[in-house]
Amino acid sequence: MSINITLKLISIKYGCTICHALGIPGKKCGTIIFTAEELSNCRDIATMQFCANKLDKKDFFGKSDPFLVFYRSNEDGTFTICHKTEVIKNNLNPVWQSFTIPVRALCNGDYDRTVKVDVYDWDRDGSHDFIGEFTTSYRELSRGQSQFNVYEVKYKHSKNNNKKIKETKKLNSLDQQIIKMTQLNFTVAIDFTASNGNPSQPTSLHYMSPYQMNAYAMALKAVGEIVQDYDSDKLFPAYGFGAKLPPDGKISHAFPLNSNTEDPNCVGIEGVLEAYFQSLRTVQLYGPTNFAPVINQVARCAAEVTDGSQYFVLLMITDGVISDMAQTKEAVVNASSLPMSIIIVGVGPAEFDAMEELDGDEVRVSSRGRFAERDIVQFVPFRDYIDRSGNQVLSMARLAKDVLAEIPDQLLSFMKTRGIEPRPPLPATSDSPSMSTTTTATTTPAPKQRNTHA
Repeated sequence: MSINITLKLISIKYGCTICHALGIPGKKCGTIIFTAEELSNCRDIATMQFCANKLDKKDFFGKSDPFLVFYRSNEDGTFTICHKTEVIKNNLNPVWQSFTIPVRALCNGDYDRTVKVDVYDWDRDGSHDFIGEFTTSYRELSRGQSQFNVYEVKYKHSKNNNKKIKETKKLNSLDQQIIKMTQLNFTVAIDFTASNGNPSQPTSLHYMSPYQMNAYAMALKAVGEIVQDYDSDKLFPAYGFGAKLPPDGKISHAFPLNSNTEDPNCVGIEGVLEAYFQSLRTVQLYGPTNFAPVINQVARCAAEVTDGSQYFVLLMITDGVISDMAQTKEAVVNASSLPMSIIIVGVGPAEFDAMEELDGDEVRVSSRGRFAERDIVQFVPFRDYIDRSGNQVLSMARLAKDVLAEIPDQLLSFMKTRGIEPRPPLPATSDSPSMSTTTTATTTPAPKQRNTHA
C-alpha cells in the first residue's frame, strides 16, 4: 500500500490537516493524517527522570506494570507521541530511568506549550490499561531548583477508552470484594521424576546452578511471589511427587518438601525454595508422574471450607506426560465443585498435548460420564514465556501474568454456583496517586549543563 503526496501540498496546507484514506479495493484500512508545523530553531536538550507514588493497581494478581507516554500538543489542538519510557514490572511506586529529549521534539521550543503525559499498565497482548494522565509544560518542568514537581495522576473518561475503562473498573471492584472476603491458600507440588535428569548435571531441569535459577525455581518464584500477597499467613504446604524417599526408598507422590509429615508448611516462597533444594539433595528422582494424589490431598482441605471464606490454589510444576491420566481426570472432576483451582506449568522441551485435556477452556473435563462442574485447570508451557535475550525477570513476569489470568473468574464461578455474595468493597482512600520528576536542561551550544530539579 502506498500514498503519493508532495511536500509542496503539505506546506501549502500549513496549519491544516490533510487526511488520506488507506485501503485496498473492497476493504478499508484506516486513515493517515498529515499535519505541518514550522519547526523552531530551539536547540535545547532536556534530561528528565520521573517516579510515581501509589499508582492504581490494574492487575488482579500482582501490581501494575506502569510506563509513561509523552505527547507534544500541536497547533490544531491534537497530540503527537514524542516519547515512551520503559516498563517497570509489578510496581506501584516506580522509578523510571532518566531520558534525554530535544526540547523541539517535546514542545517545538515553546516552553509554555502543553505537554501531556499518560500513565499505562502494560499488558502482553498490547491492550494496555489506562491508569491516568496529567499535563504540564517544559517551563514548569524546568522551573524548580531545589524541589520536585509533583503531579496528581487523574483518571479521565473518554469515548476512545470507554470500553477499556469499563473493563478496568469491573476488575478493580471484583478485586476489592474478593480480597476482603476470601483467604487464598497456596499449595505447591513439584515433579521429582527421573525424566528431569540428574540434578547434579547442567542438562537437568533441576540443576542447581550457582549463577541462575532453574526452570522449576523460576516458575515457583514467579507465581508464588504474587499469590503470597493474598495469603495472609504466608505458610505454604509444599509437596513433591515421583521420588524415592530415604531411608527405605519408598516411592511417594505427595511427600512434604520440608520432610515434616505433620506440618508440610513452608514460611514464604523463599522457604518453599529452600525446602525444594534440600529435597533435591536427599531424595532419589524416580517415577511415575502421578498427579491425582496431590490433587486429592488439596481437595480434602478445600472440602472442609466451602462457604467462600477460603479458596485453594494448587501450583503443579512438571516436565512430562501424566502417568495416571484417568485418575487425574476423576480428581479434577471431583475438585471442580470445591473452592479450588489448579495451575499446571510444564517445563522443559517435552510435548504437553495431553495436558490440554485438563485445561477445560474448550471441552470440559469428564470422567466416567461426569463432567467437571466448572473449569478449574490452567495449563501453560513455560517455554512459551522465556525471553529470547535470557532475561529471567521478564520471563517470570510474562509467565505469572498469563498463568494467573483465569483464577479470578474461577473463584467467582465457584461463588456464583453457591450463591455466595461478595461483601461491599473497601472504602476508597483519600490518597491520590502522584508523579514526581527531576529535570536537567541543556542548550547545545553551551559547554556547561544547567541542573534543575523540577
